[in-house]
Amino acid sequence: MGFLCDIESHNIPILKFMNEKQLLTKLLEIYDQKFLASYLKEKVGSSLCRETINRWVKGKTEPSVTHAEYIALTELLPKPAVTSKTSEFRFIDLFAGIGGIRKGFEDQGGLCVFTSEWNKYAVKTYKANYGNDEEHVFNEDIRSITLSDQVDISEQEAYDSIRKNIPEHDVLLAGFPCQPFSIAGVSKKNSLGRAHGFECNTQGTLFFDVARIIAAHRPKAFVLENVKNLKSHDKGRTFKVIMEALDELGYEVADSTFEGKDPKIIDGQHFTPQHRERIVLVGFRRDLGIHEGFSLKNIDSLIPRKKPALGDILDEEVDDKYILTPKLWKYLFDYAQKHKEKGNGFGFGLVNENSIARTLSARYYKDGSEILVDRGWDFSKDFEDEKNLENRPRRLTPTECARLMGFTVKGQDKFIIPVSDTQAYKQFGNSVVVPVFSAVAELMKPYILKAIQADNQKVAAA
Repeated sequence: MGFLCDIESHNIPILKFMNEKQLLTKLLEIYDQKFLASYLKEKVGSSLCRETINRWVKGKTEPSVTHAEYIALTELLPKPAVTSKTSEFRFIDLFAGIGGIRKGFEDQGGLCVFTSEWNKYAVKTYKANYGNDEEHVFNEDIRSITLSDQVDISEQEAYDSIRKNIPEHDVLLAGFPCQPFSIAGVSKKNSLGRAHGFECNTQGTLFFDVARIIAAHRPKAFVLENVKNLKSHDKGRTFKVIMEALDELGYEVADSTFEGKDPKIIDGQHFTPQHRERIVLVGFRRDLGIHEGFSLKNIDSLIPRKKPALGDILDEEVDDKYILTPKLWKYLFDYAQKHKEKGNGFGFGLVNENSIARTLSARYYKDGSEILVDRGWDFSKDFEDEKNLENRPRRLTPTECARLMGFTVKGQDKFIIPVSDTQAYKQFGNSVVVPVFSAVAELMKPYILKAIQADNQKVAAA
């Protein structure tokens, strides 16, 4: 009872009481033993060391912590933003990365009941930042549920596995990888009695897993996110197969026909200071009859009035390790000069507080060339000028990247980064602009609620 009373007095919501071993196991999915020991020493003056925690982990001794240590450790667990009691709809988060799409839908009262992400470092960041209701399920490899890597599995066996392991949900979210489709293996599948359509046409891609889950669970709506080039990938065939599969599954994709600019392609620069175009496919189940009137064109009404600028996310002082070394800056400088002389635009992207940055990529950790913060470099001076070399540009810090992607704002940096800088850069470079999906979720919410009502009415009438 002592632990429980302390937890309540500290206003720390937990799903159920955890003993010391359960708590440590949960925290070690995010942090290492060294971090936990240092954290406890700083937080409550604990004398626990890394070696002691390591012995607990290996089962050599049973964990034993004081009340103060237990409470401090519990504070490392993220609090659920939405619970089953407060939620307005339920969603699943596939190919979740570090939860950028999830965050947007939580902002609208959505409860995440299932997450799938395979990258172990992204999983650490995800678990450090998103608290979950007791019902939530975490999966690392979606193929272990969809059984897509087993060619001798029937459709019915696959769908049974999906229904058993993925909770019921209203909305499916997925930022699936862009992969070409192949017709190889169709005859094999026909011999197993499989239908033509998406089961044949999308086999061997991760979109196939998404399609199987949609077929098995029939969610009211979905949001699929991908790079802008999805439309032209494999000469347009990839996008064509995806749209045909979604139509076959019984869904209306918003803005599938349009005039002028494609509303499905949204540029993040309207929400954060970064040019980042992504394609967003929003679909509603056709039989519910609620899709009329929805268009991503209306996202314009949710664009902030104040134009975002890079100065809003930059820190005035950062660690010197983010400043480019003279050798790296010389390489990038010469590389840019060489391509400038050839008449093309390859080179670094130097930015200041008023800039809109280029797209942050997963390779940013290598040299940071796409977004370099100007520190007063004078291009009129000789490169070897000692005073000028002190003004070498710098990379963004991981925290600045978190702000650039909309995970947090300057002065309220609550997004936790429990991984190395290299992994953090990869994660933010692969992520989405969070405010974009907050806006998409806000546009969708009235339709989601109407869809839930329409589905309930269909079930009651059946």
